[in-house]
Amino acid sequence: MKILVANLGSTSFKYRLFNMANEAVLARGGVERIGSAQSKCFVEVAGQREELTIEAKDHAVAVRLCLQQLTDKKCLSSPTELSAIGFKAVHARGITGVHLVDDAVLAAMEAYNDIVPAHNPPYVTAMRLLAKELPEIPLVAAFETGFHETIPPAERHYAIPIEWAEKFGIKRWGFHGASHRYIAERSAQLIAATLNPSHAKGQWEELRVISCHLGGSSSLCAIRAGKSQATSMGMTPQSGLPQNNRVGDLDPFALPAIVRATGKTLDEVLSVLANQSGLEGLSGKSNDLRDVEDAAAKGDPNAKLALDVYVASVRHYLGAYIVLLGGADAIVFTGGIGENSANMREAICGNLDWFGIRLDTERNRSARGEVRVDATNSRVQLWIMPTNEEIIVARQTRDCVLV
Repeated sequence: MKILVANLGSTSFKYRLFNMANEAVLARGGVERIGSAQSKCFVEVAGQREELTIEAKDHAVAVRLCLQQLTDKKCLSSPTELSAIGFKAVHARGITGVHLVDDAVLAAMEAYNDIVPAHNPPYVTAMRLLAKELPEIPLVAAFETGFHETIPPAERHYAIPIEWAEKFGIKRWGFHGASHRYIAERSAQLIAATLNPSHAKGQWEELRVISCHLGGSSSLCAIRAGKSQATSMGMTPQSGLPQNNRVGDLDPFALPAIVRATGKTLDEVLSVLANQSGLEGLSGKSNDLRDVEDAAAKGDPNAKLALDVYVASVRHYLGAYIVLLGGADAIVFTGGIGENSANMREAICGNLDWFGIRLDTERNRSARGEVRVDATNSRVQLWIMPTNEEIIVARQTRDCVLV
């Protein structure tokens, strides 16, 4: 079985092609600037990259071109060999988990266009077009919220009228589900046996992991026995930690004050909070952590403030999840920031000795790839663990079409 996992933007399409017999990546590629006369297309097979310029008027044309390219490269015997296209979908009204894309799923996603404005509109538009133009290929939506269905009610509910939760779904749904699910599964493989190697029963039983997905979009997840127990994002991906350009947590009663003070409409204020806040808003420099770190190193006080606020928020949730789980067996750093910023890992883990958390500074500075960075006397294992959201979506897509 061969599965294509797609990542859609409003004018882009990127993919990985998996052979699910051994979960090998057969190819990766994509098309940029869809809708223009000069669309850049690339494909990479066995480390060899090929680029060309094509005309792709819409996502359906882009996908067909990519399938033909994969056929020419002998990754597919023909486009019809593709069993399904899987999508890392974000959020939909009344729907979570994994679903074949149909009119009901698309309508549920469209109903939350304003809840997930950066993701749902381009996905809905492209998926609707693909369903029409490529009816021979099943489309599967694997929602990020699915991994968090195991969160208990005390961690899911806001203190609002209960009917708002029951009738309108106003709850902490959580996101980055594919990434946190991968970390849960990979942690079980790498960590559980080292903690209790005499247990032959599965690797999940009591393993307590705090997954720190830190990147342009960031969240923490408390995991016990492979299942989500709490996560920092709530009803929308705009909540929780400060993001690259999104606000994170904010007192909702600040909104009327901001509207009055700025003269902006509520929609305009929400746009600023979703697009010009987070690291970018605090630093006044950039939404890229590397740029903010460079500015802070040169003495820029606002850049330093942005880093301090980000670190404080991560540590806030980290402490809460240690309490929730009754300790931690491992803390895992993943995502662009989590994997690549030694400074951030050091700041987040600083002065946590009494929790049994001790970072090895030298290991941390030289670390690359999947590796432990805790000191020999740390009770809690500290890992850098590159995530693989695509393989999670590929597995979910396979299981969905095989049902």
